[in-house]
Amino acid sequence: MQPANLNPELFAGYPPEARKLVLAHLDAIRKMPLSFVPNLLREAIDYDFKFPAERLSITKELDALSALTDAEREEWFKGFAQITLAPALEKLDWVNEPVRFGEQESAHLWSTHQQDAFREAATEYGTLLHKTAPPREPAAKRLGIAVIGQGVTSYSAPLFRNLRPHGTYFSSVKPDNGLPLLIDAVRKRASVHPEPYAHWYVDGGEEAEQVSQVTCVSYKGMEGLRSALLREIQHQILRPGMGPVELNHNLAGMKPADFGIEKGDPVMNRFQLKVLTEGSGTQIFSTTFAQWSAREALRRAQPLTLLVRFAPRQRQRPMNDLLSDSPVQQETDSVGSLVDADMGAYYHWINQQRLPGATDSVFVAWFEGHQQAVAISPHLPRGVESSSAMDLGDLLQLALS
Repeated sequence: MQPANLNPELFAGYPPEARKLVLAHLDAIRKMPLSFVPNLLREAIDYDFKFPAERLSITKELDALSALTDAEREEWFKGFAQITLAPALEKLDWVNEPVRFGEQESAHLWSTHQQDAFREAATEYGTLLHKTAPPREPAAKRLGIAVIGQGVTSYSAPLFRNLRPHGTYFSSVKPDNGLPLLIDAVRKRASVHPEPYAHWYVDGGEEAEQVSQVTCVSYKGMEGLRSALLREIQHQILRPGMGPVELNHNLAGMKPADFGIEKGDPVMNRFQLKVLTEGSGTQIFSTTFAQWSAREALRRAQPLTLLVRFAPRQRQRPMNDLLSDSPVQQETDSVGSLVDADMGAYYHWINQQRLPGATDSVFVAWFEGHQQAVAISPHLPRGVESSSAMDLGDLLQLALS
């Protein structure tokens, strides 16, 4: 089937808001090439479970596409129109299974040496879309906070080496009451800018406290879901003919209801499950969980505030042991976790810089319980060290002023 043959009945299985959105732009979708449309539907089909920033992005994209003239549409999609697809791809139910279509399309592009052409077409499309429907600037300065090294009493190697060239390294921060001060700063920002999903607290262990108007995600809080998912992964691995591609596809298709999750926020239920099914190692390593959760929160929700606290992960062992042992049998590696978290903090900052308002954004990383911190702000010098004594509340105020 080609996009020109689409009709409203084909979208009967879509969630209500996604179906409404697609049908409102169906005339425009019919005029797009098959090499492009399923990738668009892949985002639209989950519209009901996306964050406000994602919904706005999809709506703006479809509105822009619907407003194109015939000549503009030809210009936008000339690269995609030149992609040749195998007849078997046309026979797929790409309306209801756009993810599977994308997997098989990718394999086809590689086997026919069209991957570069597809990438060029996608890049050109993204450039035109950005000019026509630029992303919305944040309502306030974006603030990222990374807390690393929980449980480490001493560490002599230098920390924040990747972050120091971009900001000021502070060597005399007062660690007393440090985490409560940071959480309080997140709480205050949430009260001033109370938009949904605009302020996050991700903890690689157990949340220090619940914060009103703040989206909280923790490794400990998802223990039940992690255990159930690991059992499901073990079960699927044992099935005859199961390979990594098929396993990834099956995991991607899982829904919260598959694990008996029917209550709560459906957007967050879906987000938490995707963190565990799409992230490699998020089910068994708390540092990976924290890093991936931060990445996905920034990419999808684009929060104004994101506090990530890394906790000790279990020590690396054979994969069968990691998948089968109960939590009480796990041996933690605090120093190794600190090294992981140091790099995780750097990735946190990089991902924050990819969002609108990056030039005005602020980032602070702190070695928990110690005097070392780094602050990146347009108001602070880069690549310098300060021995000024201040607590973390003062440091945040200095960086945000």
